Amino acid sequence: MNSFTPHRSSRRAGFSASLRTEWATFVSVRGWVLAMAASVLVTVSLGLLIAGGARSTCVTGKGEGPCPAPLVGPDGTAVKDKYYFVHQPLTGNGSLTARVSDMTGQIRLPDTVPGVRNVKEGVVPWAKAGLLVRQSLRQGTPYAAVMLTGAHGVRMQHNYIHDVPGGPHNGPQWLRLTRSGDTITGYESDDGKAWTEVGTVELTGLPETVEIGLFATSPGALWDMAQAFAQATATFDHITLQGANGSWRRDDVGVVMESDGKTPHHPGGVVESGDKLIVTGGGDIGPATMEGGLRADLMLIGGALGLIPVLVVAVTFVTAQGRRGLIGTGPPARPGRLLAAKAAVMGSVAFVAGLVTSGVVVPAGLALLRANQNPIQPLTLGTGLRVIVGYAALTAAAAVLALGLAALIKRAVIASGLAIALVVVPYFLATAGLAPWLLVITPAAGFAITQSVPTFAHVDVQQSLGGYYPLPPWAGLAVTCGYAAITLAAASARRTA
Repeated sequence: MNSFTPHRSSRRAGFSASLRTEWATFVSVRGWVLAMAASVLVTVSLGLLIAGGARSTCVTGKGEGPCPAPLVGPDGTAVKDKYYFVHQPLTGNGSLTARVSDMTGQIRLPDTVPGVRNVKEGVVPWAKAGLLVRQSLRQGTPYAAVMLTGAHGVRMQHNYIHDVPGGPHNGPQWLRLTRSGDTITGYESDDGKAWTEVGTVELTGLPETVEIGLFATSPGALWDMAQAFAQATATFDHITLQGANGSWRRDDVGVVMESDGKTPHHPGGVVESGDKLIVTGGGDIGPATMEGGLRADLMLIGGALGLIPVLVVAVTFVTAQGRRGLIGTGPPARPGRLLAAKAAVMGSVAFVAGLVTSGVVVPAGLALLRANQNPIQPLTLGTGLRVIVGYAALTAAAAVLALGLAALIKRAVIASGLAIALVVVPYFLATAGLAPWLLVITPAAGFAITQSVPTFAHVDVQQSLGGYYPLPPWAGLAVTCGYAAITLAAASARRTA
């Protein structure tokens, strides 16, 4: 028998014994158990209160009433599909070439005089004008487009959520779109002679006859955490269409009517001038991050408040026992074992509490929203699980961070205040729009794991209570876990020294 085997078994048994002891200690203190229950109750109550009181209404051609369900694209994402389209049917293979010689627009800015609309000349960064081929005019159908944007150069986009950058051009630019079967390729050129490929996409199942043409659109301008009207006007010339030779058709795709049911709301249009087509459009072709309905992570809006009892419990789990003389009673050569056992117990309890919280409030809150006829952002199974389990992981990481701070500082009030200042306060400041960068450098970055609708490089969003964060979900959680690991390691090293 290996002479080291009994020693390894003893170490395992010692840690197991520490775990059992710490677990028994935790459940023996009624205040800690009640505080964890209070954490669940606070977050669930706030989430259900918000869900129960939410009422979304929209003005359509039939008057004011419940908002329609969000438009869903080929990938199951909520999308926007509004633009002005000058097009022809293309049967089989072919291509369209044109130069965007000019691009202007209008933007509604905050009113300087109450009641007087403040509309200025200008183009928003993601205004789009270019060449488009799509399965049909029905909204939400597959498409591919090569375009010039307001401030992001040439782009090749398809099926709403996919974006490939071309050259950084913001002036006149030649564009070309070719179709070969299901393959669509976009090109750009400075002079119409030397061409550079921007991207190639496969639109599986593209019918024999498609619609191909020129388009213009513009998302709204972002200000005061809202969107205001904007539109783009593009001048196309040197237009060459191969594979079709019909007359140009004109459609304001996705336009809605005013409450009278007859007057178009922000209509687009086209003007012919010699060999030029001047196309004006508003709206967008892309993901509907703000307009796609209420989000699942709205149900966890009380999560920051719900973490406060967890942080306090994690701190007192160390400091209260320290006052009773229980810390450091183990073998002097193994001072880190007790702290590791405490972290394992506290992290596990916090994870379960967070899992119960999110596992109840997210599905129940979404059910309430649907019952009240609110539009809901589509949520895949994978994203839903990530939001629920991710909040539990965030709760556990925050608890371990607070426990480590308590072991370092050994003063309950100071450690609790510091934990709240690091995790909770930055969240409220950032989501109020005061300092979004705090969600990059503080442990509050972990709240990004609850974001249920992704950000896209080709959509401008506001970081706000709408649930957008500077870091991707898993990167944000990694920041919180990093803080927890470093703090716990520092506390363990201090005890060892």
